[in-house]
Amino acid sequence: MASINPFKDILTSLPKPGGGEFGKYYSFPALNDSRIDKLPYSIRILLESAIRNCDNFQVTKNDVEKIINWQNTAPKQVEIPFKPARVLLQDFTGVPAVVDLACMRDAMNNLGGDSNKINPLVPVDLVIDHSVQVDLARSENAVQTNMQLEFQRNTERFAFLKWGANAFHNMLVVPPGSGIVHQVNLEYLGRVVFSNDGILYPDSVIGTDSHTTMIDGLGIAGWGVGGIEAEAAMLGQPMSMVLPGVVGFKLSGKLRDGVTATDLVLTVTQMLRKHGVVGKFVEFYGEGVGKLSLADRATIANMSPEYGATMGFFPVDHVTLEYLKLTGRSDETVSMIEAYLRANNMFVDYNEPQIERVYSSSLELDLLDVEPCISGPKRPHDRVPLKEMKADWHSCLDNKVGFKGFAVPKESQDKIIKFDFHGQPAELRHGSFVIAAITSCTNTSNPSVMLGAGLVAKKACELGLEVKPWIKTSLAPGSGVVTKYLQKSGLQQYLNQQGFHIVGYGCTTCIGNSGDLDESVAAAISENDIVAAAVLSGNRNFEGRVHPLTRANYLASPPLVVAYALAGTVDIDFEKEPIGIGKDGKSVYFKDIWPSTEEVAGVVQTSVLPDMFKSTYEAITKGNPLWNMLSVPASTLYTWDSSSTYIHEPPYFKNMTMNPPGAHSVKNAFCLLNFGDSITTDHISPAGSIHKDSPAAKYLLERGVDRKDFNSYGSRRGNDEIMARGTFANIRLVNKLLNGEVGPKTVHIPTGDKLSVFDAAMRYKADGYETIILAGAEYGSGSSRDWAAKGPMLLGVKAVIAKSFERIHRSNLVGMGIIPLCFKSGEDADSLGLTGHERYTIDLPNDISGIRPGQDITVVTDTGKSFTCILRFDTEVLYATNTLFQNSMLKF
Repeated sequence: MASINPFKDILTSLPKPGGGEFGKYYSFPALNDSRIDKLPYSIRILLESAIRNCDNFQVTKNDVEKIINWQNTAPKQVEIPFKPARVLLQDFTGVPAVVDLACMRDAMNNLGGDSNKINPLVPVDLVIDHSVQVDLARSENAVQTNMQLEFQRNTERFAFLKWGANAFHNMLVVPPGSGIVHQVNLEYLGRVVFSNDGILYPDSVIGTDSHTTMIDGLGIAGWGVGGIEAEAAMLGQPMSMVLPGVVGFKLSGKLRDGVTATDLVLTVTQMLRKHGVVGKFVEFYGEGVGKLSLADRATIANMSPEYGATMGFFPVDHVTLEYLKLTGRSDETVSMIEAYLRANNMFVDYNEPQIERVYSSSLELDLLDVEPCISGPKRPHDRVPLKEMKADWHSCLDNKVGFKGFAVPKESQDKIIKFDFHGQPAELRHGSFVIAAITSCTNTSNPSVMLGAGLVAKKACELGLEVKPWIKTSLAPGSGVVTKYLQKSGLQQYLNQQGFHIVGYGCTTCIGNSGDLDESVAAAISENDIVAAAVLSGNRNFEGRVHPLTRANYLASPPLVVAYALAGTVDIDFEKEPIGIGKDGKSVYFKDIWPSTEEVAGVVQTSVLPDMFKSTYEAITKGNPLWNMLSVPASTLYTWDSSSTYIHEPPYFKNMTMNPPGAHSVKNAFCLLNFGDSITTDHISPAGSIHKDSPAAKYLLERGVDRKDFNSYGSRRGNDEIMARGTFANIRLVNKLLNGEVGPKTVHIPTGDKLSVFDAAMRYKADGYETIILAGAEYGSGSSRDWAAKGPMLLGVKAVIAKSFERIHRSNLVGMGIIPLCFKSGEDADSLGLTGHERYTIDLPNDISGIRPGQDITVVTDTGKSFTCILRFDTEVLYATNTLFQNSMLKF
């Protein structure tokens, strides 16, 4: 049974300067424990949560001691519970979460339980971040037209979320058109310090998108989790996590002139990937941090998934407080935040002597050493200095097919394809850009790079350069604030002139919503096997994600996106070759259009104003006409429509009982897919367009949906029938069972038939066979996509045997009852001689109490081979197995 908090004696009053009190807080100084002074700031947030929530039931005094003794306990991989202050959802993951809550409520109602108890117990912020399909790009009225198209396509989905906002308590829904979830979180939703029922405590957040980490730049501990973990947290379950190690990253010096935050973050990403930070916190410190703007910090924090860390944390300091004022937080709120954090030793003041903190390991970067760079062509951590890009591109053409190779024969590398583009001559060659997009939460929160892009466009316009019309250009700000300061500065007109019209506020090209290329461009690429390129200011460039026809995808800063769009090709040396010919007939070089740091800073100073943030976010509470017109039922229980292709009742709870199921073994399973390294959640469950020949397309066509209305997989995540058919539907999937053929197919082992993955899985299920997946390293990297676990579960996959897993995806697999197993160090499917044509048996103890985290499990095949794997149940407490959240905690 729960008990009175044993730390109630350290509950201390925080006085206001003019009298009265801000509230009470659990005081670290009152504990009088010198170990706390040496804890990283990020660990102090875990400690405060444990102390405040300590009831000796879900959170015990022993858990608190583990965190205080972090220096000694973290290396031992001990388990702790963590209760975040709030949960953040965006609509792509929010729809499945609300579907699951509605489904749970129905199930509880059918079991005779109290369905009204199915409500979030912690604050839930759900942002409909208007994931815009860029149908209309080069047009002044792109925003309005795309918005109307989005509402036409997604009215059912939006209405469902509006119903959810009324049906469930403690849930704030931010309407579509307001901005991308992470930027809205940074500029508006982030509290930094909560004041709840007279108790003050640090804001902390878990979100259903991996880039929830952007909030770490504001000094709020936040990271991405699977939708399954988020829903458990919403229902009051503490997260069970391994107490993480913390990598201290010291920054010194100052960025050189012309170097952007994007250049910095790509450098940091490469360094941390090399260092190895998976499952760890990264905490930035040093005098160089004080010279970084809050927006620069947020850019670095946003990319945590790309460097593999749970979060990249920047403790609160004076820069944080100034940003809070800039973004419209009241003076009293900012005063309370500073007073609380100072009183509880959680504020960094670079004007005062710093107490040396202890870190698990350390890195250091002099900001002066950062140089302009770009990343690609297929992974975000494959950074290339700008001066080496031309040489790197040519090596990619030569190299065998892989992360840095396209294997284009020498004799065809220089071919030029001429075609007609709406009556004017056009041409493409390998490396030609057909998409250039300023998009994604990574950069659009950063005024320096956004206004820098505007300055590049302005200089190019004045010199007479323009982007070729067959390059699909777009600008998708993360919030309406960006539009306000681009217009205030007078730079939006020049971006428009270069084709970078605002298309909407939210996810676009980075998540695969780039829309169709012009038919003439698509034909030129497809018919001539051109390695076409895309450049975007996003954070993800995995194969098949940006667009099916762009095989080379590069991440760059917004100003570099404009510069490369003007050049039209990745095959250019900016130091030596001209970008184009100006109106005076002279060559124009990169240096002619690149703004200085002082130039950018001056525009930021005069153009980014507090009133812009206040007016933008005041409008959120009023909604918008399209949102306000949506009519939704007032019922508590949702009325499921069996004909809907957007919202469908999934099977998770249909056979739910009050007692959760036990452990299951795997008997004589076939291998559904055999993968190599770096299979991302985009490979497993694409978010972008639905291919016309896919099982999902067939399903939609059979239900009378026209191809033009297919929308994206992301928009249809509320329908399990479509998402099951979209599992492993990425057109760039490489499955070893296909012997080199690329695509979303596999071999049905018993018959040898080559089928879509979905059709093969359904045939196995119909015949009563279980399946497993073989994989290499970093299985499930990328977005924290719960459908990448839900989909395989619906296909009948019972286990994944891999060299290593991405943290969130491994947890999601466990939550869906799929067993994650790791090969022993130095072993993999190839070294063990496994082809994927074997049948696999995995025996788990029948009694759950006999299963331990990290224990050895023997896998036996029908060919006589057996091998030992590590069972990747990493913590003792799991909230689900086989079905979601059965209101019990299972001991593993």
